[in-house]
Amino acid sequence: MKRVRCPKCDEFITFDETKYQVGQSLIFVCPNCGKQFGIKIGKSKLRETQKEGTDDERNDDYEYGSIVIIENVFHYKQVLQLKLGDNTIGRYMKGSKTTLPIETNDPSIDINHCIINVSKNKKGNIVYTLMDGPSNTGTFVDNEILGDRERRIIYDGTLFTIGATSIILRASKTNNDKQDQDKS
Repeated sequence: MKRVRCPKCDEFITFDETKYQVGQSLIFVCPNCGKQFGIKIGKSKLRETQKEGTDDERNDDYEYGSIVIIENVFHYKQVLQLKLGDNTIGRYMKGSKTTLPIETNDPSIDINHCIINVSKNKKGNIVYTLMDGPSNTGTFVDNEILGDRERRIIYDGTLFTIGATSIILRASKTNNDKQDQDKS
């Protein structure tokens, strides 16, 4: 299912994209405000860099892990790949320097909201460190707000919240395997 946003009232309308072909034009009437508008079915340039969420959100081909974004208002899921170094998370806006842009209508997410730093420790294990931007609404980990520039080490499965959006860290599979071996 795909969503389109009414240009007048920002209400989302969902439709089954599998019934249409790329290049086909569709006309919608917003059930909220009655505005009639058209769209052309195509591929989102932003979507090409994102992987569709699956039942198993752990993607073995993501060397440094990923984050799973669950937009609370619309239950819309995105999976974004992490890279070594700083990964800036924020609301998508054309021309911004956000490295992990979230496609959202959530106004409480800043353009550069928080950062996940991915690094390796002396044993070669990947370490994930979360830091607030600083942002206007804060970054919450385990229902505690991070202070300005406060850093917190996070692990596979850690849930953190920015605005009204929840995010889950999915560590790389190879990193989890290494940590399991170190514990043995």
